[in-house]
Amino acid sequence: MQLQRAEITQEELSQAIAITRGINTYYEGKVVGQSYLGYALLVSIMTNGHILLESVPGLAKTTAAKVMTEAVSGKFSRIQCTPDLLPSDIIGTQTYNMSTNTFDTKIGPVNANFVLLDEVNRSSAKTQSAMLEAMQERKVSIGGQTYALPDPFVVIATQNPVEQEGTYLLSEAQLDRFLLKVKLNYPNTENEIEILNRIEANIYSEGHAVASLDDIRFLQKLSKRVYMDPAIKKYIVDIVQASRMTDKILPPALSQYVSMGASTRAAIAFMEAAKSVALINGRNYCTPDDVKAMRYAILGHRIMLNFAAMADGIKEETIIDAIVGAVKTP
Repeated sequence: MQLQRAEITQEELSQAIAITRGINTYYEGKVVGQSYLGYALLVSIMTNGHILLESVPGLAKTTAAKVMTEAVSGKFSRIQCTPDLLPSDIIGTQTYNMSTNTFDTKIGPVNANFVLLDEVNRSSAKTQSAMLEAMQERKVSIGGQTYALPDPFVVIATQNPVEQEGTYLLSEAQLDRFLLKVKLNYPNTENEIEILNRIEANIYSEGHAVASLDDIRFLQKLSKRVYMDPAIKKYIVDIVQASRMTDKILPPALSQYVSMGASTRAAIAFMEAAKSVALINGRNYCTPDDVKAMRYAILGHRIMLNFAAMADGIKEETIIDAIVGAVKTP
């Protein structure tokens, strides 16, 4: 079924370019050496999707989330996950008011435009489940009443891949709820010196909005109208299906490491991300390069590798490149 959408006008495209460039410029002025992270965060915001960040501590995950929130004048909330964190600490609860003999509802820190779940794998499985339900449904239930979460609503979760003691690893089904997953690396020498210079100059103490939440809602609606040719959709589906049959398309030396391919949600993520990438690049139509631009962030947490891959040092990126390379580009 092919839906008819109003073609994006040049005026709308120019407005989108101005908004995205303003946000990118503001981000680059604050965050050093994490350009891809800023790009991924912008894609997440434009698709109203959630993002998982993986790195050792101290690589600007919190800073990047705050900078993006400042840029669009949104409400920011940070939740430090610990093993004793309860679902009510995130979602909210009811408290008894003795003066009125009634229960008052207190919505938790999840009630924000941008919610940073710091070290999400340190919270219990029950707490993770409650948060992931809010991510999916975009609403919370407290005392039998349902409360809608703000629009836009983007969860930025982080996890440390090194220290696993006392943590609760996210399951494959939970990981699939995140539109993107981005791995961060250490900055190089020049970038690290620049970070020190910016800290010394105290540039992080002052922030100002370069866009509004209305601008973000405009981008979200506009990205849905970006044209995607049926051949590009077929290309997306071919990539996702290829991840499930690696034994047929990849050499045995690589296919032996894949235990599970990507779900249909990966295809949806590819389509939504590609449309946002096209809009960021100033186009009202998608190309195969728009699809491939976010391939690591979309497939990295959806293709499961076995223990042999870990033992042999095989990275997800190697498998993803092999899969995408085996699929014919339209």
